[in-house]
Amino acid sequence: MALLRNLGTTLGKWTGRPAARIDADAGDPDVRRVREAAEAADWATVREVLEARPESEDRTGLLWAVGDVAGAERWLAEATAAEPDAPLPRLAAAVRHIGWAWEARTAASAKHVSREQFRIFHERLDTAETWLYEVAEREPEWISPWYGLQITGRGLQVGQETARRRFEAAVRRDPHHLGAHQQQLQQVCEKWGGSHEEMHAFAREAAFGAPGGTPLGQLVALAHLEHWLALDSGPDARYIRQPQVVAALNEAADHTYRHPDFAGGPGLLPLHNTFAMAFSLAGDTASARECFRATEGRVTEFPWNYLDGSDPVRAYTEHRARAGR
Repeated sequence: MALLRNLGTTLGKWTGRPAARIDADAGDPDVRRVREAAEAADWATVREVLEARPESEDRTGLLWAVGDVAGAERWLAEATAAEPDAPLPRLAAAVRHIGWAWEARTAASAKHVSREQFRIFHERLDTAETWLYEVAEREPEWISPWYGLQITGRGLQVGQETARRRFEAAVRRDPHHLGAHQQQLQQVCEKWGGSHEEMHAFAREAAFGAPGGTPLGQLVALAHLEHWLALDSGPDARYIRQPQVVAALNEAADHTYRHPDFAGGPGLLPLHNTFAMAFSLAGDTASARECFRATEGRVTEFPWNYLDGSDPVRAYTEHRARAGR
């Protein structure tokens, strides 16, 4: 693996392209800072970073960086006990319980998950739900608890009607919140009890119901990738290379990152990676090249892990080469 990384760096020098590398921070420098603080069990710094990013500017990415840190549940329990009426430590502890729940369940298919694993999974999600509702009650304008409840709801299989109510609660607080829309897109996917038709309709309605330049156009690309993923080899390529799919991807790109009002900024790196993969699979080389250029070699694990779960960088690099970038 080290040899491959060194070879990638050398090729980058030869071609003038930045060497591809995983960017676990999604282009947001505060994500690394809060993750490192969480790994050091430094609640004071974690709190400082979280409080500096108001809910109105979306701090869900920061919360999930904390929630992904193994063992964080221990010191977060201490932080919550020290301030039992404070919503922020309880929110962070709830998010960690969501990540902790999925650690117990693992990514294996349901038939390979034991009864005991499922018991722990549900127990931790139940705890997270309790805390998220408590935070939502104490801070009724915050969107983060409702975003978390979208995820726990899918794990606990609360059903489409309840899931829709949770999504609606989230977007009442932030109508164009990308994460909340991404969670609802997953909810209406065929694999979670929805359908391709419902998924595409939701993506288009959300994307084009929002002002031009917002990142919600990414939903259209995500929906086509989910549809592609659900098909067998052969039909998947024929599907995503259809002229109407290519046209839909370009229409969404025009409404999103190509729009004159697109602001860019930290946290939008996944958007360019998503469109890069979608356009590459669709055979639109010029549009794919445009997106690869915008990523500057920074790879987000999702959605490239759809192509190569063990090495998203390899999948990115192969498709970037095909695009001539």
